[in-house]
Amino acid sequence: MLEQYSANIGKYWWQRYLLFSRFDGGIRMDEEGWFSVTPESIARHHASRCGSGIIIDSFTGVGGNAIQFAQRSAHVIAIDIDPKKIDYAYHNAAVYGVDDRIDFIKGDFFLLAPKLKADTIFLSPPWGGPDYVKVNTYDIKTMLKPHDGYFLFNVAKEVACHIVMFLPRNVDLNQLAELSLSAQPPWSLEIEKNFLNGKLKAITAYFENSAAR
Repeated sequence: MLEQYSANIGKYWWQRYLLFSRFDGGIRMDEEGWFSVTPESIARHHASRCGSGIIIDSFTGVGGNAIQFAQRSAHVIAIDIDPKKIDYAYHNAAVYGVDDRIDFIKGDFFLLAPKLKADTIFLSPPWGGPDYVKVNTYDIKTMLKPHDGYFLFNVAKEVACHIVMFLPRNVDLNQLAELSLSAQPPWSLEIEKNFLNGKLKAITAYFENSAAR
């Protein structure tokens, strides 16, 4: 299986059971999935923080987070613009026995957003590949794709009163504070550092519209 991918995937192959504990059950990923899927222990933690309501996973990829959400939440909507990723996410959810608890939608989240409502929206947009680690500070205005973090936040806050953003460990925390203050009235913000095997892996930002609570 490893021979299908570039040499850059080698280190992720050795971490495959951290990505999916049931990897040997037939988990499927494309090359981007190897370096973009949320490690299972962190995804499980996200699910524990997001409660049991309706959750939208806006950039589901190969389904790492959606699978964990489905084990706790009333309903999960998993969206991705790439049909291959949606196929893989559905297959991987079946490996975990939760495919019947998730609605998989192939489409552009930004086009779908005006028609969506949920308790929580989870955002793990493309970080731009593994090269994000080469910069001192990750700028959500210029480095997030396909739209900047400010645009993403403004779209998401019309969908749910809880927004969870999973971001690189070197993200500019001042920009996250700016996001929370940009809303009227300002949303509350909690910053969480996510560690894996003792190393800082990522940052999760939890935004809440306290006025709507």
